[in-house]
Amino acid sequence: MESVVLKLPGTEDFFTREAYNVLRTNLQFCGRDIRVIAITSCQEKEGKTTVSLHLARSLAELGKRVLVIDADMRKSVLADRNTTAKRAAGLREALTGMRELSECIYATQYPTLHLMFAGKYPRNPVELLDGSDFKDLIAEMRTDYDYVIVDTPSLGSVIDAAVIAPNCDGMLLVIGNGNVRRREAQAVVAQLARSGGRILGVVRNNTKKRSGSYYYKNEQYDPEQTEAGQPQRTRVHA
Repeated sequence: MESVVLKLPGTEDFFTREAYNVLRTNLQFCGRDIRVIAITSCQEKEGKTTVSLHLARSLAELGKRVLVIDADMRKSVLADRNTTAKRAAGLREALTGMRELSECIYATQYPTLHLMFAGKYPRNPVELLDGSDFKDLIAEMRTDYDYVIVDTPSLGSVIDAAVIAPNCDGMLLVIGNGNVRRREAQAVVAQLARSGGRILGVVRNNTKKRSGSYYYKNEQYDPEQTEAGQPQRTRVHA
């Protein structure tokens, strides 16, 4: 298995690590049957890839076997921005049979954390994700890993996350943009519900820690009550 170096900003920051440890714990409280988790957002650039990787790292530090699948086969930035990989094969090659599955999984400096990149962008990502090959791949990964984290495109932009949802045990919605309006978040939640996806919770990202606060607050985020643009503390609820 080829190895790459995973680059995660904020790994050495105490408050960042604690926030993701809280998310990890809340996720585990959802039940032992919650093992394949898809992560999406309302808009682009809300930090869902960073959340996916930090959550995976946090789980791996418990000794859990974790695979992150980059399912954004449209405009993924994971390989170039967060790793040392160069033109790596990935999900597209695995689903089309261009490469063996074992050739599309990469080790990292975390012994139990592996990555599957998006690979070369296909012309028909939805068709690939909606096919039996993707379903079979997820089923196989369940036997090899304790947790599978699927990083999906923003559901407010394309339908891919809703197509992926039925193959997962639950979904996390990342909201990291102050411009996300209540109705937009509601529309994304409704789309996930229509797809049969189980919504585990919401992660508020890119929030500022209160001055003088010793730790991040762990609170439930309710899109009905919170208006965009208001100052927010870090909130994770799963």
